[in-house]
Amino acid sequence: MYDFCVIGGGIVGLSTGMTLLNQYPNAKVLIVEKEKEWASHQTGHNSGVIHSGIYYKPGSYKARFAREGSKAMVEFCQKHNIQHEICGKVIVATAPEELPLLENLYDRGLQNGINVQKINNSAQLKEFEPHVEGLAAIRVLEAGIVNYKQVAKTFAKIIAIHGGDLRLQTKVMNINHGTNGIEIETTKGTFHTRYLINCAGLQSDRMARLEQVKTGIKIVPFRGEYYELKPEKRSLVKNLIYPVPNPNFPFLGVHFTRMIDGSVEAGPNAVLSLKREGYTKLDIDLRDLAEVLTYPGFWKIASKYWKNGLEEMIRSYSKKAFVKGLQKLVPEITEKDIEPAPAGVRAQALKADGTLVDDFHIIYGQNTVHVCNAPSPAATASLQIGRAIVNGLQLDQNREAN
Repeated sequence: MYDFCVIGGGIVGLSTGMTLLNQYPNAKVLIVEKEKEWASHQTGHNSGVIHSGIYYKPGSYKARFAREGSKAMVEFCQKHNIQHEICGKVIVATAPEELPLLENLYDRGLQNGINVQKINNSAQLKEFEPHVEGLAAIRVLEAGIVNYKQVAKTFAKIIAIHGGDLRLQTKVMNINHGTNGIEIETTKGTFHTRYLINCAGLQSDRMARLEQVKTGIKIVPFRGEYYELKPEKRSLVKNLIYPVPNPNFPFLGVHFTRMIDGSVEAGPNAVLSLKREGYTKLDIDLRDLAEVLTYPGFWKIASKYWKNGLEEMIRSYSKKAFVKGLQKLVPEITEKDIEPAPAGVRAQALKADGTLVDDFHIIYGQNTVHVCNAPSPAATASLQIGRAIVNGLQLDQNREAN
């Protein structure tokens, strides 16, 4: 009998397991992950940005957790000698209609307690990013970069050191409540636990359904497709360069990210993935696709954002169109300067009425927790999310883990 079982070996699940063992050192903690290594999906395919929290609504989980989480992440990396860098980023307005949006973003940054600076003209902007063209910009000093897969693997090592049971290649097939706690049937046998925490990311709504929890959402996968600058063109980008986000569209738009290994990614565009864990255009899963196409919320959001979606699809299949988007920020970029890079898939929670779940979405049940929406900045905020999950557990005070 385990005290706690965490489903999902991404950065949020591992952070939760690590936090459980920190708060309850004598507890028996099990982490199950269906893949052969940790951080195989969202964690291992993201851009590696340590987010400041400037984009998020003041008072939201995202804003608070990103702000607190970025500091905690830097402290963790320093403690465990994980390579990272607080390099800063610029958010650039390239058209007059973006200037009021940039001003709003600056105000939001101040409300969220972020160290932001105005860049008033192109000449000032070139002091930070010599190859970027823009009318004005915001400099966010606290943004940084790290390899989150390395962070997640460090979480797993700490769990193992403190006696946690780590099980890879262990896929959950069924969940049942019984007189002897919660029974978890997997491909590697059946486990029993007093408390269950679902951090399954792209599969989180399905794990909740196995436990007959009504989440009110469906996970819809969006593939983020990237290019990277060829080595001889990396000098065009010093750090992180972002456009002013469209407030009516849920994705940030194509941007430039210097990675911790020195490479520079350009992207992502965002297109519907035909498979929850589909990282190429040819990846199709009929069950995954049918769930999306028969979900009322998908068609409602598709009708709302069809123009934006069409633009994203064109960029997905046309390198020329993708480069045109990049040239708004760095005009010198040409098609010859970039080459395809690995894609990522974002688990986006969607309600039946077509509303995107914008904030982290955590459901507490009977001895269970289901993390049903943890998109960016979840990696940045993973330490804070893990603490929030553990602090929110309704532990039986008569049988509380030691």
